[in-house]
Amino acid sequence: MAAENHSTVTEFILGGLTNRPELQLLLFLLFLGIYMVTMVGNLGMITLIHLNSQLHTPMYFFLSNLSLVDMCYSSVITPKMLVNFVSEKNIISYMGCFSQLYFFLVFVIAECYMLTVMAYDRYVAICNPLLYNIIMSQQVCSLLVAVVYIVGLIGSTIETALMLKLPYCEVLISHYFCDIVPLMKLSCTSTYDVQIVVFFLAGFNIVVTSLTVLVSYAFILSSIICISTTEGRSKAFGTCSSHLAAVGIFYGSTAFMYLKPSTASSLAQENVASVFYTTVIPMLNPLIYSLRNKEVKGAMQKTLQRKLF
Repeated sequence: MAAENHSTVTEFILGGLTNRPELQLLLFLLFLGIYMVTMVGNLGMITLIHLNSQLHTPMYFFLSNLSLVDMCYSSVITPKMLVNFVSEKNIISYMGCFSQLYFFLVFVIAECYMLTVMAYDRYVAICNPLLYNIIMSQQVCSLLVAVVYIVGLIGSTIETALMLKLPYCEVLISHYFCDIVPLMKLSCTSTYDVQIVVFFLAGFNIVVTSLTVLVSYAFILSSIICISTTEGRSKAFGTCSSHLAAVGIFYGSTAFMYLKPSTASSLAQENVASVFYTTVIPMLNPLIYSLRNKEVKGAMQKTLQRKLF
C-alpha cells in the first residue's frame, strides 16, 4: 500500500501472544483468571478503604487511586486480548486501536506518578512525622492525585497525536495490543522524529519518577536506621517494602520496553515485558499491599466479621 493511500487503512490485525492454536484456550483461561483476580483484588481494596475509617489516611487514599488506575489500564488491554484468543481473526478498527493506545498511555503514565506520590507520602510520614498531617492535608492529597491524572492525560494526548499523524502501510501489528513501538514499525515513512519524542517523554516519565522514588527511599532508609526500637524499624520496613516491590516490578518492565533501541530485544521478550506491566502488575499490587500490611489485613477481618455475623 503506498504512503499516499494510508488513509484507506480502516483496521489493524493484532498478532497476539502466540501463533500456536493449541495454546489459545490455555492462555484464554490463564488471562481470564488473572483479569478476574485483578478486578476483584483492586475493587476489593477500594471498597475496603472506603468502608473502614481507620484507613481514611493519605497513604490509603493514594492506594485506592492506584487500585483504580490498575483496574482501568488492565481493562483497556485484557478484555480485547481475551476476545482475540477465541476469535479466528484478531481485528481491531483504526479508531479502536488508537483509542486503546490513548487510554493505555493515560493510565500507565498515571501509574508512574501515583507510585511517586506514594513514595513522597512515605517520605513525609517517616522523615517528618510531626508535620505529616499538615503537609499531607486532604487538599494537598487531592491536588496531588489531580496532577497525576492531568499529567497522564497530557502525556497520552501528545504521544497519541504523534502516532495519528504517521501514515501506515501495513496492518499486521506484531503485538497483542496497540502499543507505540509495534505501531511505529507499520509506518510508511521514517519514524525517527517520533521515536526521539517518544523516547524523551518515556525517559522523562520513567527516569524522573524512579529517581524521585529512589531519593525518597534513601532518606527513608537513613531515618529508619536511626529509629531506636526494633519494633519501630520493623513496622517502617514493612510499610515501605510493599511499595518498593511494586515499584521495582513496574519500572523494570516498562524501562525494558521503552528505554531501549527497537532492535535490542526479540518479540517474545517484548511480549513478556508487556504482559508484566499490563496484566500481572495490576493483579499483584493489591496482593502485595494486602498480604504485607497488617492494617489492611486487620480492616479486612473486621469487615468480614461485620458482614458475616
